[in-house]
Amino acid sequence: MEVLKDTAIDLWNAYEFLFQYADKRVEDWFLMDAYWKTWAGVVLYLLIVWIGPKLMEHREPMKLRYPIVIYNALMVLLNFHIFYELIVCTTIRGYSYSCQLVDRSDNPYEVRIAKALWWFYLSKCLELMDTFFFILRKKNTQISFLHVYHHATMFPIWWVGVKWVPGGQAFLGALMNSWIHVVMYSYYGKASMGPKVQKYLWWKRYLTRKQLIQFVEGMIHAAQSLMVGCPFPLGRQRALMFYGGSILALFLNFYFHAYIRQKHKKNKTEYTNGHIANGYISKNGQALANGSGDTNGGPLAKGSGDNKKRK
Repeated sequence: MEVLKDTAIDLWNAYEFLFQYADKRVEDWFLMDAYWKTWAGVVLYLLIVWIGPKLMEHREPMKLRYPIVIYNALMVLLNFHIFYELIVCTTIRGYSYSCQLVDRSDNPYEVRIAKALWWFYLSKCLELMDTFFFILRKKNTQISFLHVYHHATMFPIWWVGVKWVPGGQAFLGALMNSWIHVVMYSYYGKASMGPKVQKYLWWKRYLTRKQLIQFVEGMIHAAQSLMVGCPFPLGRQRALMFYGGSILALFLNFYFHAYIRQKHKKNKTEYTNGHIANGYISKNGQALANGSGDTNGGPLAKGSGDNKKRK
């Protein structure tokens, strides 16, 4: 018991010691005064993920088309604001894409960069709504390990980023991710509008590929920073490499099962039960449309291959 007590005291002392090096510009911003608030949100999120489906088990799924459309539209606007602020301010400040240190001055552009990263951190809290919508609509197959892992980790990870390094090398990951989310939430919003719009969403696979490329680019960026000896905090760069590798592995697993394996099964079924003719599958004297597009509003970056329509 004494060992646990001493360990807890040592961890708390280390926590307070590290706070001496935190960026003073962000200490009064919402949720930035204490880490426990972010972790309390994560614990609450995990409890809802666990309890929510049980509470909905004997209830009808909710039809939330309009709230989902509004939510997606707001997320598009928020992520575009983050992307705009980062691309404009870092360009004006002449940021390097190879090695860029954090400027903790009160330069208005540097403050805008820090504020954009803070908004990016808050967006990771708002994105927890993705899971809540799945629970309320009883789309439980969408709530995969990748989905929960990604949501439950990005929120606390970016608190650390904003608290100590709201700028410098950290800008590039947020820049790429915010743009991807502009496109992604545009997709979700359109998919939730019904079949008339869903038929134009054939480009889901390519968005998933871009997400994979994004993680590879982030890892390459961190690796080259280590190779050139960039004096950006070393622990942050190594943590990015580790976390990026875990997310990339999970995304590759999702992509394989959602597209490559499914396509293989589909082709095998087509040639076993019928024959391909003029873009149709002939089976039992009836023509079935071949290769109908995926019209779901399910997550691309959330780790599910469920092809049910999003209501």
